[in-house]
Amino acid sequence: MTIPPGKVLVVDDVEENRDILCRRLKQLGLTFATAQNGREALALLRGGTAFDLVLLDIMMPEMDGIEALGEMKKEDALRHLPVIMISALTDLDSVVKCIELGADDYLSKPFNAVLLRARIGACLEKKRWRDREREYLADIERQKARTEELLHVILPDEIVAELKATSRVAPRRHEKVAVLFCDIVGFTSYCDQHPPEELIARLQAWVDGFEEIALRHGLEKIKTIGDAFMTTAGLLRPLSNPVLACVACGLEMVEASPRLAPGWHVRVGIHVGPVIAGVVGRRQYLFDVWGDTVNTAARMESVAVPNTVNVSDAAWREVEGHCRGRSRGVVAVKGKGDLETFVVEGLLSPVSAPAEKLEARKST
Repeated sequence: MTIPPGKVLVVDDVEENRDILCRRLKQLGLTFATAQNGREALALLRGGTAFDLVLLDIMMPEMDGIEALGEMKKEDALRHLPVIMISALTDLDSVVKCIELGADDYLSKPFNAVLLRARIGACLEKKRWRDREREYLADIERQKARTEELLHVILPDEIVAELKATSRVAPRRHEKVAVLFCDIVGFTSYCDQHPPEELIARLQAWVDGFEEIALRHGLEKIKTIGDAFMTTAGLLRPLSNPVLACVACGLEMVEASPRLAPGWHVRVGIHVGPVIAGVVGRRQYLFDVWGDTVNTAARMESVAVPNTVNVSDAAWREVEGHCRGRSRGVVAVKGKGDLETFVVEGLLSPVSAPAEKLEARKST
């Protein structure tokens, strides 16, 4: 039998016994350290040195082997360390007690070389398999944590909680949801004139900044579609005035865009109304919203003047007492006909952001 490599702690108050065991261990190609009693042994084990096996005498002064073994089994860092008890032939009752406490094996004095080799080899092999098992379990936990992290990146927290609790996400109709679309003016021509690496780097910085802005105002990012950023308010978390939250968010987006990506300006469109929300897809989950409200919000963005927040008549009625703005009159909106739209020029007073920490909801 090949002895796996390892370091052994020899614990015995009799110097002659320690010397015999150390010579045997050296012959087996093992490294070792020694202690004269249980108290010294525990100090070494807790001191940071990694041991693979303990040879522990039962009868010792200050702290005997039974006490030392009991202390080891109380500590998470030591309880899985293999222990072979050392005893006299007449002390089998104590050996039984140690086995019940969790000792892996025992050796009787005087030491039989063949038996010593076999039991040390078996315990070291068991330790190696235990270590592998613990590594595998730790790796599984890391993978689970990574999967959980990715799930929270892909889906809103509330949807993840429902998915974990019920293994599905029930589609729902939400009656009063504000929908915001924001896109970059002249993005197509920019793509044609710049290398992919520069484009993606700038777009990443732009999206990261807008995600933070949306979270700060209590909005739920739904998705990006090319250069369009879509978010909602009042869908998953209640807000006293979802449209006002979207307006405050949109105004900050207009102001922040040139700073996040110099030269990039945006249009923002907002509408409010009922939506259907749910999760679609099998290979790549996507939480999304559908309905005429979504389409109208997209149209509000498409007819917006660059660097402005353009809102529908329904959205304006929700915020006119809180904002400065003006009617643009009737505007021809594709697929909708002639609609009155409004430009929001500013807030009459600051809008309080929801009391939740931004860092707790940031995407990684």
